[in-house]
Amino acid sequence: MTILVDASNVTVTRSDRVLFSSLSVTVSDGDRLGVVGINGTGKSTLLRVVAGTQLPESGEVRRGRGVRIGVLDQEAALPSGTVREVVGDGWQSIAILDRLDMTTLIDRPVSELSGGQIKRVALARVLSNPVELLILDEPTNHLDLAAIAWLEAWLSRFSGGVILVSHDRYLLDRVTTRMLELDRGKAFFHNGGYATYLAAGFDREQKAADAESVRRNLARRELAWLRRGAKARTRKPQARIDAARKLIDSGPEEAARSTSLDLGFDGPRLGSKVIEVVEAGFRYGPSDDPIFSDVSLSIDPDERMGVVGSNGSGKTTLLEVLAGVRSPTSGRIERGTTVRMGYYSQHGPDLDPSARVRDVVAGPNRTPGDLADQKLMERFWFTGELPWATVGTLSGGERRRLQLLTVLAARPNVLFLDEPTNDLDLDTLRALEDYLEEWKGALVTVSHDRTFLDRVTDRIVACRYGKVSEVAGGLQGWIAESTVRKVREPSGDESAAAPKGSTKSRSDEVRGRSASTISAELRKLDKRLEQLTRKRDDFLIAFEATTDRGELARLGAELAGCQAELDSAEEQWLELSEEAEASR
Repeated sequence: MTILVDASNVTVTRSDRVLFSSLSVTVSDGDRLGVVGINGTGKSTLLRVVAGTQLPESGEVRRGRGVRIGVLDQEAALPSGTVREVVGDGWQSIAILDRLDMTTLIDRPVSELSGGQIKRVALARVLSNPVELLILDEPTNHLDLAAIAWLEAWLSRFSGGVILVSHDRYLLDRVTTRMLELDRGKAFFHNGGYATYLAAGFDREQKAADAESVRRNLARRELAWLRRGAKARTRKPQARIDAARKLIDSGPEEAARSTSLDLGFDGPRLGSKVIEVVEAGFRYGPSDDPIFSDVSLSIDPDERMGVVGSNGSGKTTLLEVLAGVRSPTSGRIERGTTVRMGYYSQHGPDLDPSARVRDVVAGPNRTPGDLADQKLMERFWFTGELPWATVGTLSGGERRRLQLLTVLAARPNVLFLDEPTNDLDLDTLRALEDYLEEWKGALVTVSHDRTFLDRVTDRIVACRYGKVSEVAGGLQGWIAESTVRKVREPSGDESAAAPKGSTKSRSDEVRGRSASTISAELRKLDKRLEQLTRKRDDFLIAFEATTDRGELARLGAELAGCQAELDSAEEQWLELSEEAEASR
């Protein structure tokens, strides 16, 4: 096994806290390291230190001789030129751009691309180059569900090492072999994927609770001893007295966040009529093709709608039209008189880097620091010195959390959320999901986060071919459809960084079977994949819903078995797909 990078005793601090101290981590070929932690704990910073783009304050980072590293930053930056010039025009590069839905823009200058398109081009550029180590910061941001499924398959077959920061819980559980959790300057390693990380976190909290119980019992005994001895002795050993007082005065380590994320503040009451969409359509110019047309939807007071579709299919445009950010160019939209809308854009509102958090929360119409705003900031974990911090000093996740706060601060009763999970940490995601499950209002969200959609929506509509229609089977129906359409084994050596030592495909070895036989087997495997995916998802949901240690162990074992079955079925599906292609 070849060591690709070895970080020894590295330390990085911020003005108000230690991000990580004396952290050591080694990554070898075949390792899949997922890095998690709440926003601001230093995940992206650690990736930059390992990649060599940021120096630690102390410690050393050594890289293997000749090791090539591919880096995807959270804030992707590209050189000037067209997409083709930036990524390359080899067939491997073109194939990856196709998987990421960027071939139609291949000759467009990158300066004319949106933020999401730039992130996809940056990902294609990284995957197209021959490397031994991939360092990926939120690679699923701005990818649709089909592209994420393809990326999972690609990373699973990459022979080098991977260091990955992601909020996509499916991706973490299916790709990673180890997890590194950053928590208040400390690092915790867990073998396995996301489910293992959850179990380990629960176990650590349980041990801390047990230790606190022991401490309290010791303190009570010491206090009783002091009181008893007061009558019998005039002096006591000073060291014993000092130790007793120290024990009594000590307490458990403060939680990473002092309170749970309480988002339960009420908006105005919502009437029976919310939004009615009647044969609506939208096009950007009179001569342009419509983004969508003849859309008729009814949004009820208890609506929980998820909007899915490939990149460029019009999801964000539909959300903007529903939220009143844009007006339809045909048809009409009727809104109830009690509707108060809140719109959270994919990139969030622009925030002045020099503005303080408390001023951003107050906005132009309120005095900074009033009691209501203070409570709101506490609910979003902007405590201590953070309310006085400037926006420019916040991490990417903290800025996203602040942007979300500014939308909810207006107390809407109809929420339109465009990719709200981007750059949020796992704690915030779970808390946001808990809140939206109980929130008394209507919700329409565009998201590629499968766990998020599964938890907060009960209706899925898809943007495709200029139309908007409900998806039969909901989220699982859409995942199954996307998987069949897009998840294929990369043909040949799709990336120069693809797995080494690959063997001949089954299509080169098996000949003579009819296309109808292969098609029948594929249909059977499609059903099997759908069943196993649903089963795996149910295990993940159950895993997050329980704190019982025995139940966690049982679910973990069953989840591992289910994942192994799913991996095997997917491998068979990919081999059959190759065989089907070869038989044509």
